[in-house]
Amino acid sequence: MTASVLSAQNIWKSFDRRDVLKGVDLDLAAHEVVAMIGASGSGKSTLLRCLNLLERIDDGRIILDGEDISDPRVKVDAVRARFGVVFQSYNLFPHLSVLSNVTIALRAVHGMSRRDADDEGMRLLGRIGLADKAHEHPDRLSGGQQQRAAIVRAIASKPAVLLLDEITSALDPELVGEVLALVRQLGDEGTTILMATHEMAFARDVADRVLFLDGGVIVEQGPPVQLFDAPQQERTRDFLRRFTE
Repeated sequence: MTASVLSAQNIWKSFDRRDVLKGVDLDLAAHEVVAMIGASGSGKSTLLRCLNLLERIDDGRIILDGEDISDPRVKVDAVRARFGVVFQSYNLFPHLSVLSNVTIALRAVHGMSRRDADDEGMRLLGRIGLADKAHEHPDRLSGGQQQRAAIVRAIASKPAVLLLDEITSALDPELVGEVLALVRQLGDEGTTILMATHEMAFARDVADRVLFLDGGVIVEQGPPVQLFDAPQQERTRDFLRRFTE
């Protein structure tokens, strides 16, 4: 492992006086793939949204590449440009072509020329087998193709960290595999990834480390083989038991 690229320190977040995150500590090393598991409402999505400042934390610090991005004086848009984010819904712009969706941040945020952005976009789409869909609108793609395009858009600007929030939950089962294959490929290539997932087998096979969140707290974490095969905490064992029964 190399030095930590993202660090969350004692993160607290509440909504309507209900604590959703309760002192979460997390360090993500460069090139590490970390999977977060836990029941709905455990705080996984909220943590991801806090990390890239879509939600402001109530207490604690978030450090990205040595910079305190939780400082109220930080330029939020500049920070968000350093993250790649993919949610459950594809969030592709329906009025733009697939290629324009992939390249919009390269041009609008990073100042790349249209020709260079299009060349990079086509290269990335070619890598995942979507070059022939570049000039289609998203509604002409399957759900799996749309989600793969969304992931490519997120990595096009070479983010410091890729955040993935249950990216297969809105997909038909037969489409899940093609999306997970792309994430596996990105992890193998050294992309730093923090993902919330309910795909336990995928977390076991792909992640370097797995975190179990419950009630806004990281109850347990460790290498996949340890957490899945020999969990130390009763709450972890109870949660995993529900997936095997």
